[in-house]
Amino acid sequence: MSSNELLQNTSVLAVLLFLALVLQRTFLQASYYVTIETGINLRGALLAMIYNKILRLSTSNMSMGEMTLGQINNLVAIETNQLMWFLFLCPNLWAMPVQIVMGVILLYYLLGTSALIGASVIVLLAPVQYLIATKLADTQKSTLDQSTERLKKTTEILKGIKLLKLYAWENIFCDSVEDTRGKELTSLRTFALYTSMSIFMNAAIPIAAVLVTFVSHALINKSKPSSSEAFAALALFHILVTPLFLLSTVVRFAVKAMVSVQKLGEFLQSDEIGDDSWRNGDMSVSLEACKKHPGATKAINRKQPLLYQMDSYEQPARRPLRPNETEDVAVKVNSGFFTWGSNLSTLSDINICIPTGQLTMIVGQVGCGKSSLLLAMLGEMQTLSGKVYWSNKNRYSVGYATQKSWLLNATVEDNITFGSPFNKQRYKTVIDACSLQPDVDLLPFGDQTEIGERGINLSGGQRQRICVARALYQNTNIVFLDDPFSALDIHLSDHLMQEGILKFLQDDKRTVVLVTHKLQYLIHADWIIAMKDGSVLREGTLKDIQTHDVELYEHWKTLMNRQDQELEKDTEIDNCQTALERKTLRRAFYSREAKNQVDDDEEEEEEEEEDDDNMSMTTSRRSKIPWRVCWQYLSSGGFLMVFLMVFSKLLKHSVMVAIDYWLAEWTAKGNALVNGTANSDVPVNGTAYDDANGYAPDFGNVTRDFVNASAAAVFSNQTNSAAGLPDSYYVPVFIILCGAGIALCLITSLTVEFLGLSAATNLHHNLLNKIIHAPIRFFDVTPLGQILNRFSADTNIIDQHIPPTLESLTRSTLLCLSAIGVIAFVTPSFLIALVPLAVSFYFIQKYFRVASKDLQDLDDSTQLPLLCHFSETAEGLTTIRAFRHESRFKQKMLELTDTNNTAYLFLSAANRWLEVRTDYLGAVIVLTAAVASIWSSGKNLPSSMVGLGLTYALTVTNYLNWVVRNLADLEVQMAAVKKVNSFLSTESENYEGSMDTSQVPEDWPQHGEIKIQDLCVRYDPLLKPVLKHVNAYINPGQKVGICGRTGSGKSSLSLAFFNMVDVFEGRIIIDGIDICKLPLQTLRSRLSIILQDPVLFSGSIRFNLDPERTCTDDRLWEALEIAQLKNMVKALSGGLDAVVTEGGENFSVGQRQLFCLARAFVRKSSILIMDEATASIDMATENVLQKVVMTAFADRTVVTIAHRVHTILEADLVIVMKRGNILEIDKPETLLENEDGMFASFVRADM
Repeated sequence: MSSNELLQNTSVLAVLLFLALVLQRTFLQASYYVTIETGINLRGALLAMIYNKILRLSTSNMSMGEMTLGQINNLVAIETNQLMWFLFLCPNLWAMPVQIVMGVILLYYLLGTSALIGASVIVLLAPVQYLIATKLADTQKSTLDQSTERLKKTTEILKGIKLLKLYAWENIFCDSVEDTRGKELTSLRTFALYTSMSIFMNAAIPIAAVLVTFVSHALINKSKPSSSEAFAALALFHILVTPLFLLSTVVRFAVKAMVSVQKLGEFLQSDEIGDDSWRNGDMSVSLEACKKHPGATKAINRKQPLLYQMDSYEQPARRPLRPNETEDVAVKVNSGFFTWGSNLSTLSDINICIPTGQLTMIVGQVGCGKSSLLLAMLGEMQTLSGKVYWSNKNRYSVGYATQKSWLLNATVEDNITFGSPFNKQRYKTVIDACSLQPDVDLLPFGDQTEIGERGINLSGGQRQRICVARALYQNTNIVFLDDPFSALDIHLSDHLMQEGILKFLQDDKRTVVLVTHKLQYLIHADWIIAMKDGSVLREGTLKDIQTHDVELYEHWKTLMNRQDQELEKDTEIDNCQTALERKTLRRAFYSREAKNQVDDDEEEEEEEEEDDDNMSMTTSRRSKIPWRVCWQYLSSGGFLMVFLMVFSKLLKHSVMVAIDYWLAEWTAKGNALVNGTANSDVPVNGTAYDDANGYAPDFGNVTRDFVNASAAAVFSNQTNSAAGLPDSYYVPVFIILCGAGIALCLITSLTVEFLGLSAATNLHHNLLNKIIHAPIRFFDVTPLGQILNRFSADTNIIDQHIPPTLESLTRSTLLCLSAIGVIAFVTPSFLIALVPLAVSFYFIQKYFRVASKDLQDLDDSTQLPLLCHFSETAEGLTTIRAFRHESRFKQKMLELTDTNNTAYLFLSAANRWLEVRTDYLGAVIVLTAAVASIWSSGKNLPSSMVGLGLTYALTVTNYLNWVVRNLADLEVQMAAVKKVNSFLSTESENYEGSMDTSQVPEDWPQHGEIKIQDLCVRYDPLLKPVLKHVNAYINPGQKVGICGRTGSGKSSLSLAFFNMVDVFEGRIIIDGIDICKLPLQTLRSRLSIILQDPVLFSGSIRFNLDPERTCTDDRLWEALEIAQLKNMVKALSGGLDAVVTEGGENFSVGQRQLFCLARAFVRKSSILIMDEATASIDMATENVLQKVVMTAFADRTVVTIAHRVHTILEADLVIVMKRGNILEIDKPETLLENEDGMFASFVRADM
């Protein structure tokens, strides 16, 4: 048989078609895999480069704000990925032009000029697509800015939620978030518009091109093309569309990649710290001055004033030196001038020595360069001139505790051992020296508890003690401690000084350099360096300074006198300070445990909840598609939109099939011509570029379509030339159908995007309202991060990712169904083969979806530690470099990168697995369709119909894997909707109350009389009551003090006045009205409270005092005057409109507390409750305040909850509480007479 005859044989052609498809697909997927692997390698290399650079960044770069943590995070999270994706798409840059040129040549060869006219439509519309793509990128940027702003506001609300509820301001703040959300939605609307335009262009261009070509062919040639020509031409059009669309994408990615390269370049060229060679200079300096005296450490006697101790302090007698004996100096600085990056020297003319094995203290005022001196010795500052010498055996590693504590995301134990081997005895000693044991005992897993950014939040003092413990535990010769006492109260710092520094460090003969403000410790110093304005004022022993610089010594003595007096008063507060920190920790866990108990009960009901950690979950359960969640999502979009979407989608696909059918009819009448615009929809969906795996639409159309062309030519037997109706009848109908198709493309793409938008709008609105009106208990048990995640990550997915996925999914599914429908219509025998194919497809997709979801989780969960490690390193640079642990951190970074890259590679490999399977399945469909049509051709089947069926069969291949891919994506994205919905089911507080607002008198409460009758309060129906049967009566205008130990229910009582807690028995009656019956808004807006923790919001001072904008300026100034702030605010630029930064960071804690007082004074209510409100204010201001409150509130009822009993000695009535009961209640004088009473013992302790 000659080769020509062989190719005429239909069965041979069918097999060839099948083989061609299989081969082409196999090569395509293999090439994808190679590019992805290369891309991942590139990203790994870039990450390592960035990390090495971070380790060498100069400190001034970080502190002067040239490099922020945000920038570094962006480099790691965004820029490296941009380059990786560009590499994935890179091969298309040279593959595409080849495809385009070949396509145009072949078209011209087939159809002559009319083909060129059609091709020009595609070429002319390509720039429009590019334009839309760039516009999309810009809109995304502006959306991002708006959502950052919205998040900032939301975070503020959540942090200050208790205050907002107590002041009944939640709606004002809620509106301001809604306002920003409105702006964000406007840019999202633009985004949706551009996205739908882009989808529309992809769908409409092929229809338009086909329309133009055939109409112009009919007009120019006046004859019909033969069916083989027409068929091949249509196939070629599809070859042209894909590369042109992809080209615009690739160009966009190339532009982004260029920007990324530029950013990386700038970062890699920024300043680095100096060379290390000078740190190891060989030296042994003999220094008369630096001598160790064998004096026993004296315990500090608190009762005896320090002053006396200092005078009677004798410098221990020195053993005279033999001439040949030299004592070592650990570090020596010679005429050093150091700077933080500008040419002005921060430290000038430094000449100091640090004696080996002794305790050196550096003292001086705030901002005189003490910390800088430590950093200069560590080589973190830029040296203008001068030298730092380290004695040979010392500068390998320095134990260094910074002022701003820095913790790793690791267990407490890892934070302290910091990579050193674990030694139980030593560890125990260090923990005791830093008094960390009580704190560790409170943690849920002891010292194996995760702390740090993602772990448990510790308070400042706890964090600082862990950092000091780290410096003590390391086996280094030199220890630098930068103000380790700043966040500690007096007992803790004494303990640390005695046990940790004097005993633990000095016994080891380690050299200690201590920066401190606590002058009472100077008597322990072997060597003192006094600094002033960036230079050394004095150095020597205390004795030297006493003899040589009397003035300085006297100055210190007066300061110490003052510190001494404060000590007396501070002891009580500071105790409370630590107690308070521990109390908050306890509360956090107590509430979390309670929550866990509640959760266990709910678990059975909602088994598919978040906990995917337990691997016991069976595949069957996880492979369910969350239909219920999808339905919730769609219904929140509005039923009209859902109906529109479904209807327009179905209509569009029917019209597409109609166009193809009409073409088949038309050409069959002349010379059977067959076609399909069916593969017109290019399978590239909006999300394709979001997950890097979806980046690859199909360039496989090329060979496939050449095969179509040849197959069609043979299948259409040329004899079938029945003379049909004239062209004039076919052309107009064809034009109308195509026009309808294009219009429907536009409508469907718009409906999906806007359905998504309205769903996003409603979901966010409901979520915000639910959460802001939730009871305060909800915020105690739900971690802030979790709530914020709903507003950031989950909202972002709902806003931007679900609509395109939904669009792509519906489109590919309908295309597959319409294709199978057409094949079944042409050759019904195909349906028999469909059953096994459908079954195998079902199992492939089920298997893939489960794996894909887990792999995606794996990728996310391995990426988080990597990003955290980067930002952690950038924050703790000085510590890491002082300890010389760079290589350990680098090693950890490489391990984390490898883990993440492996996870990502697995994810891509799984996608390849799916695509190879679905492609082979598609090839089998083509084969069965071909075989079925060969069987049927004997039964007088028009050749044009055969072609139609085959064309459709060929399109299925493309869309099968998109269906599965989008299903998997949608499943992951629906989790966001599910999480948001789980919050929507929280109970709101009962805002209504049983009384109407109109029944409450305007000026209620006019007198301020309070009756508490048999009051029982609990935080949650599942918890024990915190107040048990409390009875009290408070006269109008009385000043009442409440005191008691931590946890005695003082704060709970203050919350009960505002109905913030569950009052399940008894009642509180204020001026004759039971407060539980009042609407919450009314009740809370008529009382005032001042809380323990000061909360300020970003905005102006005016906004912080009076967000409702109801008061006159005079009233605000008056309140500021009462709060001792008037002069300070007057001095600020803008006065009342001066800026308050986020959290009030631009004021000191004391000032913030005063603003909170002023806020309560602005609201002229007749009842004021002060909850330990003066804890962070110095004594002088507090005394003034007490007086002012007594005068300004002479006629009002003031309830003070006291930390320090002496603040309530002047009160009219004192209530002493214990374990939720009232223990004693009477006038303070009467209570004091009872020697054995609780109150009397408090007062004695406080004296």
